[in-house]
Amino acid sequence: MNSCDCILLPSWTGDEWNNFLARIGRPENTLESELKDANDIRELRFWASYRGQTLARTVRGMMYYRKALMLQSYLERVTTGDMEAAVSGNEAADTQGFELSPEARAQADLKFTYVVTCQIYGKQKEEQKPEAADIALLMQENEALRVAFIENVETLKDGRVHTEYFSKLVKADINGKDKEIYSVKLPGNPKLGEGKPENQNHAIIFTRGNAVQTIDMNQDNYFEEALKMRNLLEEFYCDHGIRPPTILGVREHVFTGSVSSLASFMSNQETSFVTLGQRVLANPLKVRMHYGHPDVFDRVFHITRGGISKASRIVNISEDIYA
Repeated sequence: MNSCDCILLPSWTGDEWNNFLARIGRPENTLESELKDANDIRELRFWASYRGQTLARTVRGMMYYRKALMLQSYLERVTTGDMEAAVSGNEAADTQGFELSPEARAQADLKFTYVVTCQIYGKQKEEQKPEAADIALLMQENEALRVAFIENVETLKDGRVHTEYFSKLVKADINGKDKEIYSVKLPGNPKLGEGKPENQNHAIIFTRGNAVQTIDMNQDNYFEEALKMRNLLEEFYCDHGIRPPTILGVREHVFTGSVSSLASFMSNQETSFVTLGQRVLANPLKVRMHYGHPDVFDRVFHITRGGISKASRIVNISEDIYA
């Protein structure tokens, strides 16, 4: 689950620009204004987005979980299905085609879904803002991506305007258009407290499975780390004392730490608080709190006890601590 936060503008070096031009097959002295082809412009937009604190970068990182599941499923199916035939045909070592395997893709879709919570996506679509088109493009590029948003519907009753609120989940269909999956009528305006926890509150109902991870927009991910997720989830079933764990803490890597000296300082304090401080709160103090970003929750436990986010504007210690 991802809720939008602040944005940092992208920056890059000459070497990165030259590498990008080489990748799309353009001469080194090509200027940005000379890229006229639609595919080149699209690649340029993604290239620039991946160098800033943007939603596109976070989506790319989270999709490594799906890619890791596909690879693991593909290798297990090959090695357990017919080991002798796989070895003789060198299929066990050939993992280049795992993303094209329908079985691996189906297995990954059963295990993983990524929900981006963007409260104002519906309003952006209505006003035909470029941000809405960009989010729609991300859904077209990533078939496991879903977007949850709040839609306000005004109706006239007895001469008075009544506003109804709906929490909706959409995905991209085969034609690249938004396809509505769920629409849940809300009892009133869901924005009671801070924006970020409320963003999670209205979308948590659209998550599935036994575990849910919360991710912020200054987070990236890596394929190597995504391969570890299955091992991490096994901690829910290990003996940790009187009660099984309900929150698994994951180290936060803030990729914006190299932007400036201030960003580096903030990154270091994140390491101190999230990694070291939370370990002390968990053991021996047993009072660990959820610190918004990479934690993995026992989903069933938390949605039956009020959810992972607190709606109050007063109870929250900071913008990122909810439970």
